[in-house]
Amino acid sequence: MDAVDPNDRSSLLLVDDDPTFCRVLGLALSRRGFAVATAPDSATALRLAAADPPEYAVVDLNLAGDSGLLLIPELLALDPATRIVVLTGYASIATAVEAIKLGAVNYLPKPADADQVAAAFAATTGDPAAPVNARPLSVNRLEWEHIQRVLRDNDGNISATARQLGMHRRTLQRKLAKRPVRS
Repeated sequence: MDAVDPNDRSSLLLVDDDPTFCRVLGLALSRRGFAVATAPDSATALRLAAADPPEYAVVDLNLAGDSGLLLIPELLALDPATRIVVLTGYASIATAVEAIKLGAVNYLPKPADADQVAAAFAATTGDPAAPVNARPLSVNRLEWEHIQRVLRDNDGNISATARQLGMHRRTLQRKLAKRPVRS
C-alpha cells in the first residue's frame, strides 16, 4: 500500500493477548495504511470499539482462555460494516465455520503476516480455484476437529465436553492446550 494521509487512514482494532505479537503486527499494519488500536482482551476491545467503531478488526480466537468468537457479534452490533478477520494458532474447521457464520469475513491460521491480513480484508469473494487436499485428514487431526465441534456444541464448557467425549477433564484440557495437529 502506498503512503497514506494520516487523516485518511482506515481504523483497525487488533485484539490479541500476546503483547509482542500485537506490537509487531500492529506496527506492520500501521505501515500498510491502517490507524491501529490494540486491545489485550475482549473488555478493552469493546470499550475501544464503543468509543470509535473500527472499519476493520483482527480478533485472536483464543484470548487468554476466552473465545474471540464472542467478540464478532458484539463488534458487528456496534457497526455492521466492520470487516473482521479471525486470526488463530488453534485453527479448526469448526471454529472457522462458526467465525464466518457469526460475520467474520475471513479466518487465518497463525503465523500470518500483515500482507496476508490486509489481503484477507480485501477478499470479497471465495476462490473456486482454491486447492483441494488430495489426502484425507489424519486420525489425530480428525480427533482435534471432533473435540472442537463438541466443545462448540457445549458452549465452551470443558467439563460438559469431557463428559460427552467420555474422557477425564484434565485429559481434555491437555489436548486443548496443544496446538492442533497439522492436516
